[in-house]
Amino acid sequence: MFDIFIMDMGGHDANVQNLQTLYPHSRVVRYYDNHLDTLKRCVARSRTPYCWVIASCCSYFDFDFDYKPVPWESTQLHCWHSGHEKFGDTFLVNVSEFGNQKDIPLLEWYKDVNWHYPGVPRLPWPVLETTSEDITAELKNYKFDAPYVWINQRVDFHPPLWNKRAFYSFNDAGSISVAPRDIQAHLVSQIYDYPYIIKQKQEYLTPDLLDIIYISNGEINAEEMYEHLVNTTGREIKRVQNIDGRDNAFKVAAEMSSTPWFFKIPAKLKVKEDFDWSWQPDWLQQSKHYIFHAQNPVNGLEYGHMAMVAYNKKLVLDTDLQGLDFTLSQPHAVVPLLSGTAYYNADPLMTWRTAFREVIKLKDDITKTNSVESNYRLDVWTNDATGNNAEWSLRGANDAVAYYSQVNGDHKELMRSFNWQWLKEYFDSIYPTI
Repeated sequence: MFDIFIMDMGGHDANVQNLQTLYPHSRVVRYYDNHLDTLKRCVARSRTPYCWVIASCCSYFDFDFDYKPVPWESTQLHCWHSGHEKFGDTFLVNVSEFGNQKDIPLLEWYKDVNWHYPGVPRLPWPVLETTSEDITAELKNYKFDAPYVWINQRVDFHPPLWNKRAFYSFNDAGSISVAPRDIQAHLVSQIYDYPYIIKQKQEYLTPDLLDIIYISNGEINAEEMYEHLVNTTGREIKRVQNIDGRDNAFKVAAEMSSTPWFFKIPAKLKVKEDFDWSWQPDWLQQSKHYIFHAQNPVNGLEYGHMAMVAYNKKLVLDTDLQGLDFTLSQPHAVVPLLSGTAYYNADPLMTWRTAFREVIKLKDDITKTNSVESNYRLDVWTNDATGNNAEWSLRGANDAVAYYSQVNGDHKELMRSFNWQWLKEYFDSIYPTI
């Protein structure tokens, strides 16, 4: 029998021990980086004209180690598939011919390879069941024993191991993936830090739909919008009612969510009937909130204000509010999809407080960044309004400008606008007869 070298790739110690028991003359070779360099080390130690180089990650039950190539195939490199993967991990090597080609930079460049299929089944990689959506952080801290680890569940897929090992995802979100050990040296803030990522679009799996959570606090049209949401989605809607303070309401919603992200629907928003509720965040990015667009029926603006937000549950619960905007206080991204129309103009108080609150944030952003976009939006809020309670939208916006100047942009005073009760009291102080 020819020499047998077992590439110990980690993670399958019992298989290595079993192979050594069955083939006492076999030798274990520690695996370094790639197949080609490991093959070179095995061939250099071979005492027979051919040698087997096999992998700890494969099952050799009933494999024929007495196989010998016919004369016209004697100089070929024989490679057995690993599962469905052509670039497998089981080799019969002609020692002399390999020596002639040992300086090739890549094993894929070997002059003559004989591919054997069916090949050798792979043993399963371990599964990392994520306790959060932050797979970047979890992979950073994961102790790799094997070349790959599955994220959340296994798929009938066998990645090639010969050289640069890629990260493969199997659904749009990336929540079901397989990650190579090599990725750890590259990770900083997101999976996209790794240069070799392949999305297996033809094998997409369906991730769980995100929870939908409706938040209301006494809005006059809250029940109407809630019923519309229920009828539009045909799904279970979780609801948060009458929690004082936006930050507190958002955290209660996060506690209710059974999914890592959830759709937050404000009571003002009449969602689009054709909104795609199968939308998913990108798990391969840094964890963040996703802000959709909403249409303002009073001044015509269309941006993230009053829109649906796909909140990251963990980030919501971790938020210690320091800024004027809860959502923007954590990493976030804008999704330029219209989520609905925000009917904030159902009564004078709701119209006024919505405009007041938004313009406070716009004024603060202009002071800090002089943003062209915020300047434009401020101009629209303070000058343009039509339809029901249009006057109260203009009043709220201009009262906010006046208040910002009155407190000289003092952060502590501006933070009062985050509290619904304070807004009601301030409104009553300006308009006592309403």
